[in-house]
Amino acid sequence: YVMLLTLSPYTPRFRDRVSPPGVMIRPYLNGFTIAFNVSQPNTWQPYVDSMHHFLAAYDDKVQEEKNIECVPGQYFIQGGNDSEEKKACQFKRSLLQNCSGIEDPTFGYSKGQPCILLKMNRIIGYRPGAGVPVSVDCKVQKGNESHLRSVDFYPGNGMFDLMYYPYYGKFTHVNYTSPLVAMHFTDVQKNYSVPIQCRLNGKGIINDLNSDRFLGRIIFTLSIGK
Repeated sequence: YVMLLTLSPYTPRFRDRVSPPGVMIRPYLNGFTIAFNVSQPNTWQPYVDSMHHFLAAYDDKVQEEKNIECVPGQYFIQGGNDSEEKKACQFKRSLLQNCSGIEDPTFGYSKGQPCILLKMNRIIGYRPGAGVPVSVDCKVQKGNESHLRSVDFYPGNGMFDLMYYPYYGKFTHVNYTSPLVAMHFTDVQKNYSVPIQCRLNGKGIINDLNSDRFLGRIIFTLSIGK
């Protein structure tokens, strides 16, 4: 009990070695296989519904009401006591452009060009990239590389801007919404199961550890029928 009294509910006691982040995708419904037929809306509608539900917290109006505009390209360092509430930077879903669900409410699924969102796991105090934004790339994980011919990334060229870091924890960073990178798979081989690996790239990032498929990368399968 005495030892518990020495622990802070706001920050970890030891932060001298912060692990690199893992990553996760959305939509995530039935494991890491996203399979649907373009001509059968009932097969892709659950993915679309999941995307809209997840992005509700990123609606532009919600972000404008709860969070502030920050200066891009630099970490948002906030002083004060650990218990003081921290401000969060706006991440509007409109930044995701073609993958925002605003102009195309089906996120490309109705055209066989699905959008998938990538997010880093939250780590208190972590400053990814050591001053340089972390980027994302995707390729065929195993097999015919020509099965993945084109991927567009939003926002920008698929960067996690520094202004969303560091994260101060759920007790004080109450309105924090994790930054996202949208991956728009505009030209994937149809009627094949295409295994895809998307990776984080940046200083301090680990993305090639065979024992952990989620550390700095993620592997999933796209199976798009006509």
